[in-house]
Amino acid sequence: RTLTFAQLHRETEGLARGLRKLGVRKGDRVAIYMGMVPEAAVAMLACARIGAIHTVVFGGFAPDALKDRIADCSAKLVITQDAGWRRGKVLPLKEVVDKALATPEGKSVKHVVVLERVGEASGASMKAGRDHDWRALLAESAGESGAPEIVEAEHPLFILYTSGSTGKPKGVMHT
Repeated sequence: RTLTFAQLHRETEGLARGLRKLGVRKGDRVAIYMGMVPEAAVAMLACARIGAIHTVVFGGFAPDALKDRIADCSAKLVITQDAGWRRGKVLPLKEVVDKALATPEGKSVKHVVVLERVGEASGASMKAGRDHDWRALLAESAGESGAPEIVEAEHPLFILYTSGSTGKPKGVMHT
């Protein structure tokens, strides 16, 4: 899929407004657990636009790996998709998020934004009050402010997790 700069900007502004509507503010942490879709880039740019610190978690990781990264950075929100495809198989991304958030370490997450990618075949279920459909959120927040948040030059942009010799993820913050 090809996006023009104007389309990318519109999508980024829309998601940024939606994240603000869900209470995400400058300095809050957001975990992005998606496949290789254009919306993953939109999610990163939307976080940067409002000053939220994002961490991208590889869409093939199991619930424990996702849970560890969510807990370490105290993510307030997770952005994911219902499911994705890899080698012809459906990967249930939303189901992995649900399992990660069902643990005590996942309690920092207040909201989950879900991009519908596969649809009914994904088997994804939405939890009322916590889960929000990506497209509906963008539509609901259309009248909100889309202005970028002013941040300091050394404001954190993202956290990149590496696995060191202990096997426990270590977050490296990039400004």
